[in-house]
Amino acid sequence: MEKVSWRGGALVAPVPAVMVSLGDMEKSNIITVAWCGITNTVPPKTYISVRPERHSYEILKKKREFVINLTPSSLTKKADYCGMFTGRKVDKFKECGFTKEKASKIDAPMIGECPISIECKVTDIIPLGSHDMFLADIVAVNVERSLLEGDKLCINRAHLCAFAHGEYYKLGERIGKFGFSVKKKKPINKKK
Repeated sequence: MEKVSWRGGALVAPVPAVMVSLGDMEKSNIITVAWCGITNTVPPKTYISVRPERHSYEILKKKREFVINLTPSSLTKKADYCGMFTGRKVDKFKECGFTKEKASKIDAPMIGECPISIECKVTDIIPLGSHDMFLADIVAVNVERSLLEGDKLCINRAHLCAFAHGEYYKLGERIGKFGFSVKKKKPINKKK
């Protein structure tokens, strides 16, 4: 395979296109973020990276908590809207018709229409350049009951969207699971 070399740039894809809700039940905002991910398992930690000039930045610094709402593909247009307009001028919950739901551990509201909402408390703010990283403990995960089979999360039912190089994509079919490349086949029991 022949490749062309470009200068370094922000091109790791796909990444989640999430709607981050912050503030409290009275005064809140939603910011769409693609610079988001997991940084640690035990304790569970995540991050979002936000430009200091964004309206949500000061709210994040003051409140030090937020909710990562995973975006189903059916809400991609609304997620894009939340990334295009500032909360200084627009009530995004109202404009998008979103329901504010009370979180279980923090004051920031969850977006009721999102199937998974992850409650986070900021532990560190790390300046990186164009963005500051808000490193946070995951203090609760709220999952829509329809995504569960017993205790098992069937995340494929959430029909999440992803972001890659300026475009949104609907996540597709499962093609394997962790460890499937080395899993041994079960022997076939032959009855005698």
